Amino acid sequence: MKNIFYLFLLFSIISCSKKESDLIVKANVKGLKKGTIYLKKIEDTMLVTVDSMVISGNSEIELYSDIESPEVFYLYLDKNSAIKDRITFFADKGVTEITTSVKNFAGDAIIKGSTQQETFSDYQKMITRFNQQNLDLIKETFEAKKAGDSIKVDSIQKMYEKNIKRKYLFTVNFALNNKNSEVAPYLALSEIYNAKINYLDTINNSLSEKVKSSKYGKELQKFIDNIKATEN
Repeated sequence: MKNIFYLFLLFSIISCSKKESDLIVKANVKGLKKGTIYLKKIEDTMLVTVDSMVISGNSEIELYSDIESPEVFYLYLDKNSAIKDRITFFADKGVTEITTSVKNFAGDAIIKGSTQQETFSDYQKMITRFNQQNLDLIKETFEAKKAGDSIKVDSIQKMYEKNIKRKYLFTVNFALNNKNSEVAPYLALSEIYNAKINYLDTINNSLSEKVKSSKYGKELQKFIDNIKATEN
């Protein structure tokens, strides 16, 4: 009887702590009957699981996490096979709702939540075009090499390098145009971390005080300081 009481007490404490979490992720995965959903994020350069839920039949999916400032989270689906799908999203305190399907877990994802997610989504849409162009150029390069057309290979390589540069400049401009969003320092750290230091400095100096004091704002400042320290 005593053991049952302690188990009930432990369950109550866990339930309360989850309800009081800063972030609640509600997910609806059409067609999912069995599998495990994981909520993950990066901590000290490591991808860690902050919550998970085993799905067996129709279940309402709710995952929880503490969050100090807006940051990127990952929703993983393990379908009890070799296939693991992932949805990347930008979360803030409150509720984030994700609707998708088991058939196309990442591709069908509709995410509603933070203003940062809206900004991040705008960026992703444009970057998808750059990435598709790069894939097309890679395919053309392969075909040109197969045909033994070295002149065309060189031409495509120049186009590829030009597209990479355009992607970098677009990311810089996007970050500058969204200096009041935590998405800006995140993009500097994740997408153009190997860009020229003056690009990173320009983004960093443009950030609002609120964004500078966020998780990614602090990480960007530290990253730039480390680069400058090694250059001196």
